[in-house]
Amino acid sequence: DGKREALAAGSPIQPIIKDVGEIYSRLLDHRPVIQGEIRYFVKEFEEKRGLRELRVLENLKNAIFETDEHILPKCEQAMHDNLNEAFKRLQAANDMIHRLQEREHEERKLQADKLMAREEKRIAHWEEFMKEQQNKRAEVDEEHRKAVERLKEQYSEMEKELAKYVSF
Repeated sequence: DGKREALAAGSPIQPIIKDVGEIYSRLLDHRPVIQGEIRYFVKEFEEKRGLRELRVLENLKNAIFETDEHILPKCEQAMHDNLNEAFKRLQAANDMIHRLQEREHEERKLQADKLMAREEKRIAHWEEFMKEQQNKRAEVDEEHRKAVERLKEQYSEMEKELAKYVSF
């Protein structure tokens, strides 16, 4: 553009070139308009975005305040109540289990005592049985000895009797 204007500065065509340049600028050169639109868009975007972010931050602040002031204490109270209830139930269950264990221990002790008594009784019966067997064996042995003695006497008398008959 600058060269053309310098060449045509002294000629009568200069006003025509100037008009053509203005027409060209208005019709075909959109840079100033585009730059203005860009500036407007950036300005609108920053303003709206700033307001939107302010609203978001305000909402976050309100949500945090609501949580801190109302929801958190309610949650803490509910948790405290529920934990106390759970602790009481666990304590009751623990006591019940302890009582059951004591009963089971007593029952086992009773069973062990009964078993021990039966074992002692069985041992006593066995010892008595063995004494009876020894006594019976002694009686049988005594009877056998007496029977053998009687038989010896009987045979010895029979021998004497037989000796009388043989001496004839």
